[in-house]
Amino acid sequence: MDISIIIVSFNVRYFLESCLYSVYKALTEAEGEVIVVDNNSVDGTIPMLTHKFPEVKLIANKENLGFAKACNQGIAIARGRYVLLLNPDTLIEETTLIRSIRFMDEHPDGGALGVKMIDGKGKFLPESKRALPTPLVAFYKIFGLARLFPASKTFNRYYLGHLDENETHPVEVLTGAFMMIRRSVLDKIGGMDEDYFMYGEDIDLSYRIMQAGYRNYYFPETTIVHYKGESTKKGSLNYVILFYKAMLIFAGKHFSPQRAGFISLLIRPAIYMRAAMSAGKRVVSVVFWPLLDIVLLYAGYLLLIPFWEQVKFHSTYYYPPEFRQIVVPAYILIWIMGIWFSGGYRKPVRLWYVVRGLLAGMVAILVIYALLPVQLRFSRALILLGTGWGILAGISLRLLFSLIPDELFALAGKHLKKIIIIACEKEYKRISRFLKQLGLPIDIVGYVPPDERKNGEGILGTTSQLPEIVKIHHIREIIFSAIDSESNQIIRTMNRLSGIPVEFKVALPEGSPIVGSSSVERPGELYLVELNAISQVRNRLKKKVLDISLSLLFLLLLPVMLIIMKNRKKFIKNCVDILKGKKTWVSYCRKEGENITELPDLPLGVLCPLNLADISFAGADVVQNINQTYARNYHVSLDLKIIFRQIRKLGS
Repeated sequence: MDISIIIVSFNVRYFLESCLYSVYKALTEAEGEVIVVDNNSVDGTIPMLTHKFPEVKLIANKENLGFAKACNQGIAIARGRYVLLLNPDTLIEETTLIRSIRFMDEHPDGGALGVKMIDGKGKFLPESKRALPTPLVAFYKIFGLARLFPASKTFNRYYLGHLDENETHPVEVLTGAFMMIRRSVLDKIGGMDEDYFMYGEDIDLSYRIMQAGYRNYYFPETTIVHYKGESTKKGSLNYVILFYKAMLIFAGKHFSPQRAGFISLLIRPAIYMRAAMSAGKRVVSVVFWPLLDIVLLYAGYLLLIPFWEQVKFHSTYYYPPEFRQIVVPAYILIWIMGIWFSGGYRKPVRLWYVVRGLLAGMVAILVIYALLPVQLRFSRALILLGTGWGILAGISLRLLFSLIPDELFALAGKHLKKIIIIACEKEYKRISRFLKQLGLPIDIVGYVPPDERKNGEGILGTTSQLPEIVKIHHIREIIFSAIDSESNQIIRTMNRLSGIPVEFKVALPEGSPIVGSSSVERPGELYLVELNAISQVRNRLKKKVLDISLSLLFLLLLPVMLIIMKNRKKFIKNCVDILKGKKTWVSYCRKEGENITELPDLPLGVLCPLNLADISFAGADVVQNINQTYARNYHVSLDLKIIFRQIRKLGS
């Protein structure tokens, strides 16, 4: 057999399919085999391979073993005279294999061969030919000199910029995207070094081939397309760290301690600098809209105050400086908090959430305004005008920025919401059919069986693979089937995904699957319940802010509160304990000292959802149902409803 082609795949189903079509066309000119080593993909790779390419020798790993280990798995069963390591995000010509084999047959000094690579736009990829990352070579690359002087033999030695890309040359390093190696050489030097998880292993293998007395040839008489980045996301911080760490491993293995130390001194600051840039970008994405809204609202008041003074009082200095310096910033802070709590700062931008947050902030400001002494009440009209300005200017600015093609400015509703369903096949079809009948702007990507089955049409993977499924398919909503999923399983899944921006719903079996809403007052009467888990960071923060705000408010109104309290000393102690974080105003229904392990952790509560119906005793099943409903669908409004309905029991 002439050649064994080894492709390591990880969540690149469509690229792999395209790659295999091109490979099998090329194999009409050469005798060979194809080995695909899949590193636990969740994008439908395995069903695609078994259905469309049954002749592929498939190794399906149960976890992501990394590129080097996966390659070695393929090499272990390869039978060809040559072994080709090929990336799944590539396309090869019909003559690529036969030409490469003939060249290697004619050059017995050749240990490995790489070809000319272009990207999806037809641009030459300089990593087709490279040099060893010696200290100076690494220095010139890391600090950008290679990019400034692309044709320099000195400054761009890493990419051998001085060598003609259209001529055959012996080179030091070939890329693992297309690396054809003589089998006898592999038997002599061994396979990939498994110390490398991803990146750097091709440099190491190229170097060991040269150490064994063979040459690495760059062979541009055939060209392949390498989409570059679809399988590795090379622009990410994770890529930079893995790549630079691979260079450190290589230097430590093959260079003297002095040279390796020098490379380490270069690389570590580069990693820190890139990490700082990435962190800075994240900070900007978080604070951009709040800061812009602050500037927008304050600028609006600089115009509104003199306007209202002139209209109402025929004077331009009616309000004292403290109004602009203290009161207006306080208003703005409340509005910003309102937008944040409303979800107006989550991506993609939802205009209604912004409006809702500003209106909620206005209500809060008016309530506080009514409680203030007369001398501190400046103008209700300016509160209303400020809200109107915030809505008008905020919406207009977001619409304007949405014209910029960036995720930070994207408006919700421009794309279909991608959904997966956790259910068995029968329930999946029922829920899908109903959702499609509604004509909602959604894209049902597939389903995940709760029983860990992996075979079947539409199955994306197993529940243990959910985090990866959500990321790969850009899922924004998960629907659980209540028939097929136990409540504890739902809660555990939500906890696992609490750091990922995804919404949750539950489809219950009774009647229409989209009727009603979550309610601890009538547990069990739910059909499709929007889930808003207490474990999510934003909800924990909301609950903490509510606890602290109410405790401070109650202490401020202490003379009034003591009149209505049944147990005054315990009420004061509860306020203090809540400020210390020892308690919360509303929590699960449980006895003191009892620990509920299957639910997200919450401090002991002064009240619980049972107080809403003023029930003093309930069975264990009812209590468990109420606790689970409270945990999976938390809303501040529910806490407020419980607290103010049972305000006299806050000292219990």
